[in-house]
Amino acid sequence: MIRFILVFLLLMLFLIFSIPWVIVEAFWGKKNLEARNRRCLAIVQFMFRVILRISGTKLVVEGRENLPEDQAVLYVGNHRSYFDILIGYTTIPGLLGFVAKKEMTRYPVLKNWMEYVNCLFLDREDTREALKTILEGIEKLKKGISIWIFPEGTRNDNQEPTALLPFKEGSLKMAEKTGCPVIPVAMLGNDDIFEKHIPFIRPRRVFLRYGEPIYLKELPPEQRKKSGAYTRDVIISMLKEMEHARTIGFTGN
Repeated sequence: MIRFILVFLLLMLFLIFSIPWVIVEAFWGKKNLEARNRRCLAIVQFMFRVILRISGTKLVVEGRENLPEDQAVLYVGNHRSYFDILIGYTTIPGLLGFVAKKEMTRYPVLKNWMEYVNCLFLDREDTREALKTILEGIEKLKKGISIWIFPEGTRNDNQEPTALLPFKEGSLKMAEKTGCPVIPVAMLGNDDIFEKHIPFIRPRRVFLRYGEPIYLKELPPEQRKKSGAYTRDVIISMLKEMEHARTIGFTGN
């Protein structure tokens, strides 16, 4: 329980004491958005690393060589934990933004920080607003900002890690329109940190694999037409390989 209390207090104190910074960035940051994004990303990454350390989370990462440092990509991953966002921001090089549900805009200060680290807010009930979010994501990708999306649409609490929810086919539109590569991401053990025993946070080892880039335009027509399902199959295959590797002694870098 002590880990949960420490993480909660740290988050609350950060949000409260960062209010002056948020106000300053709202005006001063407009002069140079990229500089603001990098400043705020560095702060958020530092906070996330502290939280991961407090929680006792150890990351075992594979596939770092698949992470391009010179272009924006669309990261597509399975989603089982709130900690997925922390793990993503602390392992990805360069600017990155997550696609989050619009309900997150209800929380002041938190909303500002999410905007400053390039998060997009998706309205799952309004098709027109969802399209606007996709267009905004396309613009970010064109500017060199990578985007991370969870095509399942919500956190998956299925007991079987490889039983992913169906992927929303429209979730890969940003890659289709920009031609950027899709990096499949598989996480295993991420829900062992918190979700499986709320409200306790327990030290766990999380296995993370970044797969080889997928170029949608190079896929056969049938796979390109259902690129969401294709990417889902790739991630499921990665998860199965990781489960097998974990049983025989997983090693990563």
